[in-house]
Amino acid sequence: MSTDSEDKTIYKAVVNHEEQYSIWPAHKPNPAGWRDAGKTGSKDVCLAFIKEVWTDMRPLSLRLKMDQMPKAAAQAN
Repeated sequence: MSTDSEDKTIYKAVVNHEEQYSIWPAHKPNPAGWRDAGKTGSKDVCLAFIKEVWTDMRPLSLRLKMDQMPKAAAQAN
């Protein structure tokens, strides 16, 4: 049985159009809709990078909609 400590795979951090992050084996083409996020290394290195940069778990479309809500409410008054 394999454990993470035995995982010798080199990963890359990837991000989608909603600014959601994941890891992907570096030797494979990115899945459809995902692009490189700028970090390659062990699983732990990539996950630490994601933890550092992905500080708001809400999808981009939701963040943008929520940012517009107070403006729309203020304009209605």
